[in-house]
Amino acid sequence: MIITASILMVNQEEISMLKIIIRWVLSKLYSVEVNGAEHLDQFSERILVVANHTSFIDAVLLYAYLPVTATFAINTYVARSWIGRLAGLLGSLFPIDPSNPLSIRSLIRRLDQGGCVVIFPEGRITVTGSLMKVYPGPGLVAARAKATVLPIRIDGAQYTPFSRLRGRVRLSWFPKITLNVQAPRCLYIADQYKGRKRREQAGKLLSDIMTEMMYETANKDQTLAERLMEARRIHGGSHIIAEDINRKPMTYNKLLASSVVLGKQLVKHSNFDETIGVLLPGTLATVTTFWGLQLAGKVPAMLNYTAGPQGMVAASETAQLNYVVTSRRFIQLAKLEQAEIALSEKVELIYLEDIAENISWLDKLAGLVISRFDGWLKRLASRDAKQKAVILFTSGSEGTPKGVVLSHQNLMANVQQLSSRIDFNAQDIALNALPLFHSFGLSAGMILPVTSGVRVFFYPSPLHYRVVPEVAYEINATLLFGTNTFLAGYARFADAYDFYSLRYVFAGAERLQDEVRRTWQDKFGVRIFEGYGATETSPVIAGNTPLASRPGTVGRLMPGMEHRLVKVTGLEEGQRLLVRGPNVMQGYLLHDNPGVLVPPVSEAGNGWYDTGDIVTIDEEGFIRICGRAKRFAKIAGEMVSLSSVEMLASKVWPDALHAAVSIPDERKGELIVLLTTVESADRTSLITQAKSDGVAEIGVPRKLVHVSNIPVLGTGKIDYVSATKMLAA
Repeated sequence: MIITASILMVNQEEISMLKIIIRWVLSKLYSVEVNGAEHLDQFSERILVVANHTSFIDAVLLYAYLPVTATFAINTYVARSWIGRLAGLLGSLFPIDPSNPLSIRSLIRRLDQGGCVVIFPEGRITVTGSLMKVYPGPGLVAARAKATVLPIRIDGAQYTPFSRLRGRVRLSWFPKITLNVQAPRCLYIADQYKGRKRREQAGKLLSDIMTEMMYETANKDQTLAERLMEARRIHGGSHIIAEDINRKPMTYNKLLASSVVLGKQLVKHSNFDETIGVLLPGTLATVTTFWGLQLAGKVPAMLNYTAGPQGMVAASETAQLNYVVTSRRFIQLAKLEQAEIALSEKVELIYLEDIAENISWLDKLAGLVISRFDGWLKRLASRDAKQKAVILFTSGSEGTPKGVVLSHQNLMANVQQLSSRIDFNAQDIALNALPLFHSFGLSAGMILPVTSGVRVFFYPSPLHYRVVPEVAYEINATLLFGTNTFLAGYARFADAYDFYSLRYVFAGAERLQDEVRRTWQDKFGVRIFEGYGATETSPVIAGNTPLASRPGTVGRLMPGMEHRLVKVTGLEEGQRLLVRGPNVMQGYLLHDNPGVLVPPVSEAGNGWYDTGDIVTIDEEGFIRICGRAKRFAKIAGEMVSLSSVEMLASKVWPDALHAAVSIPDERKGELIVLLTTVESADRTSLITQAKSDGVAEIGVPRKLVHVSNIPVLGTGKIDYVSATKMLAA
């Protein structure tokens, strides 16, 4: 629905009185709150108000609270409907077709006359609860008319019966409604853009404004527990939110009650320690443990159970853990007996089986009662959003893992960044087989869906390539999280119909190969949206989305983030990427100085995180990863990307795994060696492909080594430390 301002056919006194009456009624019914009201006084001669479209009462809200006479130009189809005729009682309408260039021109002429134009750039009421497609026409109108753009976010009206979300969220007749008014701004389009390109650029700029508005006005000053409670209020306590291989679905009420009970028990067994280790697989028991610690005001440190005994002990020392929650059954099934022995010498292990035996019916009753009252839950958690929420550990693919301290604000910022770009909704079913010690698996695969009403099915291992597709088929999964390695494995064994219900597949942690992308598109008819991030950024830095996707890149920066590029000596293409934003970690915990927080800092200053990645960024903001700064070999004074060597090998042998490493060489400084699972791999094939791609021979590995398996971390990344050791063995 598109709306413009015009002159009411009554005098100004009657207009003011009508506004006052409508505003009074709305304030009584919906407790309407206006944030950023000071921006409403910054009206220029020509102003374009852009707002998200949540319900049929959006126009009434804007009419009542805008300080100027505001009527509405409306979509031609809607103008002829009963609601359009009803809107006409408040003022003359301006029917237009957003896809018709003549309508856009007439709207530009109307805005040129001066006054206020209010427009819903989506062109329709949302049916997902999130921002939908933004039409380029309104952006072109603002640019051509040289109008000031005033973004307003309407929040809360989507939960009324006047929305189009019936059956998707729990509706209420009188929810609280908030109008978030952003600072006015101008839409500038460079002269280099002409014709269709100019229209596309206008649409992109307006879409960015709307996306940033959705992010900036979202509540990021919440603890994880408060966000979970809010999700229950929105979707209802009986809404099923999580399930695992035991097939016992868990509702919000059950999750909160179980978490309260378990959290109280864990506090009893761990004295006053703030941080408690968690060594558990991707199951509901782990989810309950995580939220139980959050509700108890504790900080979970998620241990990587694939790191080996030495790695787990080192992580426990780094985070100064005294207690670790685990399970005897998990240790037995995962064959972690050696790790159990090593850990037990450093920390006290708390077994969930023992906890379960000591929970009485009184404990369960108390947990049930407490979980029904948000006030009690908030007092129980008693945390500040700026405090640390979780400790994760870097993958250690290139060295010793570090502890990464993330605050509630860090995690909530990343959740809101993703939500502003992607239309998750309560009818989605997410399949998460990624481990919860992994930042992608924890944040995107658990925290985001659980606090957004998305039902999540947790599967304990991403390596079960035959089983995961069957699970996706059985549960009618609509969302899937994975890495290139795991997605390639699923594609090899899945039936063409196993992923019939998927809407989106999100890939991260490692580069997505073109062959994997094509296979998923051709075999399953599903697009993979590649993203990019780091544990240190909670984790998502950039991502391709349904409305802005470019294969071969990792998408555009998340809203609210800044970046800088630093030139690297010896590199002709790409620069090192530094980022800053609300999702960047509080700091590191280092093994050689345990317990001491080291805030992020780089040559750009405090708060800037050096990703260590070499990237290029095009004029539209899409990021292409050239490689890791640490993963370049210096051969005869020239820098060669080891990642590009792996890409070259993947083109020649797309069904195999490859790892490129460098070793010292007396003559040229370093020598590139390719480890590959291809038995008949030969350098001649690589040279032929390199010539075809225009790659210099210096980028072809000098030595090829066949191995039966490429070492892979539990996160799906190649373990380059182990790969290098294989050469020395």
